[in-house]
Amino acid sequence: MSLDTSSNEFDGQNVIITGGTRGIGAGMTKAFLKKGARVVATYARNDEAAEKFKAELGELSENLDLRKFDVSKKEEVDTFFSYFQENYLSLEVLINNSGIRKDGLVPSMSEENWDSVLNINLKGSFLMAQGATLLMMRKRYGRIINMSSVGGSLGLPGQSNYAASKAGQVAMSKCLAKEVGKRNITVNNICPGFIETELIGDLPEEQVKE
Repeated sequence: MSLDTSSNEFDGQNVIITGGTRGIGAGMTKAFLKKGARVVATYARNDEAAEKFKAELGELSENLDLRKFDVSKKEEVDTFFSYFQENYLSLEVLINNSGIRKDGLVPSMSEENWDSVLNINLKGSFLMAQGATLLMMRKRYGRIINMSSVGGSLGLPGQSNYAASKAGQVAMSKCLAKEVGKRNITVNNICPGFIETELIGDLPEEQVKE
């Protein structure tokens, strides 16, 4: 995401970015911090990477709050939003950026790999959006951005679980946008192509070029 960091457009606003300490998420976290926002960046596993990212931000880290939990677990999401309400007066922006890949051809893909990708990428976005809209409706303002993928429409071989999760994310966003639009809450998708991050580091160069 490219933000003009020459002004403090988001000064005083609270932003949640899931998967906000690595890859695209880290870039968005840094950009919003530069724009004056208070950012709650979530992550699931790697404490070392999260703390390293925070240290690299220098003074910007004063407005960064790191929270570790699994977006696909409702009880953990509920605990997170309880924490958020206790520490922040409002929520202006949610960016659902958490995502994983576990590729495999349909005939040989395990049920576990299918479920884990759908749970993180799609169910996680649903649970976070659910919690966020309840807060945003009180203020009658909010912005929800779901980081989907061109893979959701292209249907790449070996990525049926990933593609299904991203296509589902787009469909869910359309429904939610119609549900909350009258309350001045917008819901949008961003569908990046291949961006050089850890998530696609193992893909063959030929597939990326295609």
